Amino acid sequence: MDDEYCVKLSDDTGKLLLSYALDIGAEMLVNGAEISRVEDSISRICKAYGAKEINVFSIPYVILVTIYCENEGYITQSRRIESFKYDLYKLEYLNSLSRNICRIKPDIKSIKYDIKSINKLNGASFVRTFIGYGMISAAFTIFFGGSTAEAVSACIIGFMMHAYETVLKKLKMNKFLSSCVCAGAAGILAVLFVKFNIGESAENISIGNIMVLIPGLMITNSFRDLFSGNIISGFVRFTESVLLSIAVALGMSIGKLIL
Repeated sequence: MDDEYCVKLSDDTGKLLLSYALDIGAEMLVNGAEISRVEDSISRICKAYGAKEINVFSIPYVILVTIYCENEGYITQSRRIESFKYDLYKLEYLNSLSRNICRIKPDIKSIKYDIKSINKLNGASFVRTFIGYGMISAAFTIFFGGSTAEAVSACIIGFMMHAYETVLKKLKMNKFLSSCVCAGAAGILAVLFVKFNIGESAENISIGNIMVLIPGLMITNSFRDLFSGNIISGFVRFTESVLLSIAVALGMSIGKLIL
C-alpha cells in the first residue's frame, strides 16, 4: 500500500516530504532532542508516505538525509544547525506532530502550516525565565548549605544574570564567552554582597548561580547519544558541555579575583 502511494506522488512531492521532515527534525534538534529521536522521527515520517529507502545521518550541527521513491529516484537534502534554544515545551509539540503525521498521513502540503504554528509558539516568557533564574539560584544555595541571607543574595544575582544573558544574546556573543562573562559578573556581585554583610560566604552564594549556567541538558543528551550508539554526536556534545563548564568556572574565578 505504501509503495502504491509513493508511485502516485507527483514529481516534486518526495522533495517536499523530505524538506518538511528535515524541518521537523532540525527544530527538534534545536530545541533539545537527542540524535536518536531526531533520526527516528525523520525516518518514520518518510516511511509513512512510502519512501522505500531512508538513510539519515545526524550530528548536533548537521542533518543529512537520502530517501528513495520509485517515481523520483534518490533525493538528498541537508540542514545546518547554527544555534540551539532548548525549548522542551516546543519539543513536545514537535514530537506530537511527528506522531500524528505517521498515524494520520495528512496532505503533505498541510504539514508546512503545522510547522509554522509550532514555530510561532512562545516558550517560557521573559518574566518566567527571569523568576526561574532567581529561584533556582536561591534553591541550590540553600541545598549546598547556604544561609537564608545568602540565598536571597543568590536570587538577586540570578535575576541580574538573566538580564546580562539576554543582552549578550541580542549582541550575538559567542556562547562560551557569554557564559564566561555572566559567571564573571556573578562572581563579582557575590563578593560585593559579602562585603556589604549580606551573607558570610561568596562561595555559598556563587554555587547557586553556577548551577544555572551548567549545561545540564547538553550533558544528559551527550550520554544518551553515547549509550544509543551515536558516538560522534555524544563526544561532540560532551566536549562542548565540558568547555562551557570550564568557561563558567574561569569566569567565576576571574570575577572573584578582580575584587
